[in-house]
Amino acid sequence: MRISLCTLSPGKCEQQPFIFALRGVGCKLAATQTLPRDNMNIRQFSLEFPYAIAPPSVSALFRSVPEDFQVTEQLGFELLDEGEHLCLYVEKRGQNTRWVAGLLAKYFGVDDMAVGHCGMKDRHAVTRQWFSVHLPGKLPESLEQPSILEGCQVLAQRRHPKKLRRGQHAGNQFVIRLRQIEGDVSVLEHSLQQVVNGVPNYFGEQRFGWAAGNLVEANRLLSVWGDTSANRKQHSGRRRQRSPIDGIYLSAARAYLFNLVLAERVRLGNWKTIMAGEAVPEGPLWGRGRSAAPHSVQLLEDQVLSSWGDWTNSLEYSGLQQERRSLLLTPSNMQYRWLNRGDHADLELSFELPSGCFATSVLRELVTLRPICGDGAI
Repeated sequence: MRISLCTLSPGKCEQQPFIFALRGVGCKLAATQTLPRDNMNIRQFSLEFPYAIAPPSVSALFRSVPEDFQVTEQLGFELLDEGEHLCLYVEKRGQNTRWVAGLLAKYFGVDDMAVGHCGMKDRHAVTRQWFSVHLPGKLPESLEQPSILEGCQVLAQRRHPKKLRRGQHAGNQFVIRLRQIEGDVSVLEHSLQQVVNGVPNYFGEQRFGWAAGNLVEANRLLSVWGDTSANRKQHSGRRRQRSPIDGIYLSAARAYLFNLVLAERVRLGNWKTIMAGEAVPEGPLWGRGRSAAPHSVQLLEDQVLSSWGDWTNSLEYSGLQQERRSLLLTPSNMQYRWLNRGDHADLELSFELPSGCFATSVLRELVTLRPICGDGAI
């Protein structure tokens, strides 16, 4: 399937073709972008990364209804019941975290920046998470359910001295129902015993947007920024100004580079064992500053990303700092139960993951997901 989109720039219109390779019933995507001729930079993005166990021979229907994917945020710290921030514990169904935050800002008559939360939660799901609203001097004694929050329910409210910020929480607890399992369930049960020892800590496809659209936009953004000497001089020693939406695209770019490095270590078989000089197996989240990786790891990462120099150079001037992320993701408190057996068995999984990690990175090692992907979410 080939889709061409027209992107407007001053005085010209060039087509940007996207080529989607649909493999099986899961929406795996490979996207190709062509930028305008005066800034030609063709990139291909494949979201198929190697498995730690083996490509699963079992498939399951995923997210038939929002209740099939439930996420409960684990703050990991106590709210203090004092301070200028009203914290609301919100259960949302089929709603986007950023949308709920905007509705809260509108309801309380504050700027969007006055609303905080610890992380984005899936839309096609039932999720429970905390939001903070900065209301100095006007905290309500009690709060009725805001009628503006369609599809949401306020379960609790507390006060706290500080705004909730991205990545501040300890992790998330997941309860997932996989429906209509097809294949050898004994193979699936064997895989369930293996994943408790860890899976590759890939960024999930949610990070890259529908049809890898965030990567396409990241490529456009980073190509525009470029890496000319004039650009370096202009932004040397200071952060580049960027919009919130730019931050989403930059995050996708860093995640994709990390996945490429992790994928190579999975192929080499050393993704969960240390290389020379490593304390723990880690990969790069690209940005400004010197890499903390030992020399042997740097050599490997430089080799993997040798054709992505335009991205890495531009990311160094994005205002983001160089960081490291674990290659190994170990789910904790993992349990499972069969809800029915027979030709169309359902499986319920529950486990906990640290903040910033993706449940789909665990699921992909177990089953091929047959998504109800009307919204493109996996």
